Amino acid sequence: MDRRRNPRVGAFLPVRVWGVDSHWLPFMQLASVRNISAGGAVVQGMQHRVSEGTVLEVQYEDEKAQFRVIWVGNAEMHTKGEIGIQILPSEPMIWDLNLCLCSEMVGTG
Repeated sequence: MDRRRNPRVGAFLPVRVWGVDSHWLPFMQLASVRNISAGGAVVQGMQHRVSEGTVLEVQYEDEKAQFRVIWVGNAEMHTKGEIGIQILPSEPMIWDLNLCLCSEMVGTG
């Protein structure tokens, strides 16, 4: 059974991520979003190790928002370099997509 609250849509969106890594060192890097939902996204290509609960700033095009890391991938699960992020409640949606329409198109096509 899928525990997800919101439908996900596959995507490949280039993003800039910055924050503090698991060694408390500041970083900024380019990565990409693999899928998105109304509440968050999966980011791949993370070169810096971050901890669950960390708040990161993510920028897509000219829009940016803060997200909390809710899971961190690992090599055993073939998700090394991936993180799951959830948008903070007070932050704007930075993906300029109609997720309902996209998920309907994926479901029918």
